[in-house]
Amino acid sequence: MTSGAAPGATTGATPGPADDATAGRTAGPDAGERVAATTALGTRPVGRLLWHACTQTTLSVGVYGVYALTNAWFVARGVGPTAVAAVNLVAPLLLALGALATALGVGAASVVSRRLGAGDPAGAARATGNAFTVFWLAALTTTGVGLTFLDPLLHALGARGATLPYARDYAVVVLAGAVVSTGFSSLVRAEGRLRFSVLLWVLPVVVQIVLDPLLIYGAGLGVRGAALGTVGGQAVSAAMSVWFFFLQRGRPYRVRAADLRPHAPTVGTLLGIGSPSFLAGAGTTLLVVVVNTGLSRAAGAAALAAYAICARVQTFVQMPQLGISQGMQPVVGYNAGAGLTARTWRARVLTLRATLLYGLLAGAATAALAEPVVAAFVDAGPTRTAAVDALRVLAVGFAAAGVSPLVAAYFQALGRPRPAYLLTLGTLVVVKVPLVLGLGAVGPAGTWVALAAGEVVGAVVALVVLRLRDPLRRVVDEPV
Repeated sequence: MTSGAAPGATTGATPGPADDATAGRTAGPDAGERVAATTALGTRPVGRLLWHACTQTTLSVGVYGVYALTNAWFVARGVGPTAVAAVNLVAPLLLALGALATALGVGAASVVSRRLGAGDPAGAARATGNAFTVFWLAALTTTGVGLTFLDPLLHALGARGATLPYARDYAVVVLAGAVVSTGFSSLVRAEGRLRFSVLLWVLPVVVQIVLDPLLIYGAGLGVRGAALGTVGGQAVSAAMSVWFFFLQRGRPYRVRAADLRPHAPTVGTLLGIGSPSFLAGAGTTLLVVVVNTGLSRAAGAAALAAYAICARVQTFVQMPQLGISQGMQPVVGYNAGAGLTARTWRARVLTLRATLLYGLLAGAATAALAEPVVAAFVDAGPTRTAAVDALRVLAVGFAAAGVSPLVAAYFQALGRPRPAYLLTLGTLVVVKVPLVLGLGAVGPAGTWVALAAGEVVGAVVALVVLRLRDPLRRVVDEPV
């Protein structure tokens, strides 16, 4: 999200429940259920398996989508539209670090699911441990560099005038908490533990939703309170993740100190498979920066705040599409690793249909409900008018936005990053950024059209690449 798997050198990982017992460790009463959750990826009917997996992951990420909306609402109503615009100006910092976390998570999840499918828990443990190490080092570096060069960084992101103090208050807190900004839920899903992956999203988001009003209103901390709420929830997710991977017994593998030691071939495999996801995240970051800086210079605070509101709505609307992609990956990865070609093909077909259908329905609903949705965030005025107009145009892109990420995730789950590179980097450089730069010169309306058109063109390219580069051929004599 190179090679198909991390090297299977001997590590200190827990090899499995049976070997765990011989080593004198108690697996726990539900150890068999945990291992069964993993093997079900290769035995349960694909349609039911995907329904279960995708509803679980959609619930997980959908909860975060709810947080994105409530956080924006608390800031907009408690501080003001300018503060919402400032928070969105800082968003690229979080997006950039999130891109690395996603890349490592997708790369490691692809290796983990395929290694477990091939009966190699030691390789799965090493991949997970190395993912944690690389992320922690990158997060600490981000904190140090970001805080040292904070003001120049914020100016480069478009923060100026009234938005700068708010952006500074928000950025200091989120940069300080960068090391806890991921729980690697994709690695939990890679072994079929969907319930815990849901908890990794739900519990932190509940904490964030509770903390936001307490800190923004009760403590009077404004945008700094919103940032503290975000970091507080992330810390809960990080703590849960450490417990799951490092301490919990009775799993197919358990990460030990030796697995944290950087292993160049393993790190290379993770980054190779995960690089398309990083490029997608980095591309999203670049696109947000280009839009923000263009609006900041040419249109002012009202357009910036309108874009910030639309971005939060878009996050919420597109969460089910992300959930479908995430639910599909362990199913595809495990079955590909086990050589079950027909099951892998079936998973691809069903998830693509679901993504297209949801996108069309979500785009239509968003366009129809743009006025009341925006009214929930801001009162009548220039920001509200601009946001309604923007959301109706962007809704066209919502209909197609899930296709390209799904196809890229599919190739990553197969351990084939090259087509995903083409989709993530190619559409960004050739289509999306040039459209925004060109049409954005016309004004905010041109920016909204460019963003929507970029999603539609990206979806068409993804479908063409899928048709030409899919390595699988349907096998009709296997049970699905």
